[in-house]
Amino acid sequence: MAYYDDFGWRPYVPVAARRRQAAKRLAQLKKKGREASPVVIDGRKIATTFWGEAWCENLERYSDFANRLPRGRTYVRNGSVVDLRIAPGAVTALVSGSDIYEIKMTVSAVPPARWRAICKACAGAVDSVVELLQGRLSKGVMARMCEPKTGLFPSPQEITFACSCPDWASMCKHIAAVLYGIGARLDEQPDLLFLLRKVDHQDLVAKAGSDLSRTKKVRAGKVLDTGDLSEIFGIEMASHATPAPSATARAAKKPRASSTAAVRRR
Repeated sequence: MAYYDDFGWRPYVPVAARRRQAAKRLAQLKKKGREASPVVIDGRKIATTFWGEAWCENLERYSDFANRLPRGRTYVRNGSVVDLRIAPGAVTALVSGSDIYEIKMTVSAVPPARWRAICKACAGAVDSVVELLQGRLSKGVMARMCEPKTGLFPSPQEITFACSCPDWASMCKHIAAVLYGIGARLDEQPDLLFLLRKVDHQDLVAKAGSDLSRTKKVRAGKVLDTGDLSEIFGIEMASHATPAPSATARAAKKPRASSTAAVRRR
């Protein structure tokens, strides 16, 4: 690619011009059967969930040039990430800058020992088990996924980048924009984190089920408190059964002999 000044930078292209350029390129891709998946940010916050925010905070470990991350945030906010696709162990994207640049990322799979530790840690929480069995990811599970170094976020050594732009930095502003775009995408689809790190979240369900099968059975005659059941399963339990009537009450309810029968006995 051509260089335009003594420092190798291309001339600045206004946001409106980049959007027109992106629209033209995406129209070409659509004709070839490729539907774009742009990153759309509403407002100033890139991510609103705690796991999306945690992903964005984790990016501080990736920067080799201090100005790349702020410029990446600007790019993702103004809609420059016009296509973003997350696959097992890989991310591909198109970012509109002075040109349309192609970004490719490779992410290694989670080490098996770490994944086993994650599954074991998540299996102990009842709320996590219930929600996982319902096909939902609880906050407790996602908090465990976001733990630094021991969760699912890749370290700088577990991810590689490549961009078609002329920037010599290992992380250019286009790559930074895509990384922030992943955080925004995780806001809506947290299960993509499992896909990216090549693990199956159903393993969490299997681990939880095996742990529950090994727990001690409730002893015969022992009744769980309905208040506890209401808290665990989030359902409204019926009130306690009406106690059996006392002997005095039963005697009071017996029918008295009729007066006719009393006269006959006389």
